[in-house]
Amino acid sequence: MSLSLRRAGAFIGDFDHEFRWYLAEAGEIVARRYLDAVWKSLEGLAAQPGLGKLRSFPHPALRGLRSFRVAPPFDVHLIFYRYTETELFAERIMSGRRDLPRRLRESPGASD
Repeated sequence: MSLSLRRAGAFIGDFDHEFRWYLAEAGEIVARRYLDAVWKSLEGLAAQPGLGKLRSFPHPALRGLRSFRVAPPFDVHLIFYRYTETELFAERIMSGRRDLPRRLRESPGASD
C-alpha cells in the first residue's frame, strides 16, 4: 500500500524553478522527462519510503530529513522528505551539488 503524497510549497517552488529552467534551456521534451522522472521517484517513495537516506544535518529544523535521488537521467537532483505511517511529505527538491544545509533553509530559487 502506498502512502498519500503531500508536497510542501517549497517543493512546488523548487520543482517549478527547475522545470522552467529545463523548458528554457533544453526544450519541452526534456522538461516533460524531468516531470516524469520526479513523479516516478515520488511514486516509488510513496510505495517504499524507507529507501531514502536519513540525513544528519546539524540544523535542528533539518533533523529527520531523508533524501532520495530523482530517477535517471536527472539523478543529480535530490528529493528531501519525511514520512509517517500514512503520508509522504516532500519538502524540497534540488541539485545535490548545492550547499545543502544552507540551501534547504532558503526559499526556492534564492541563490540562483
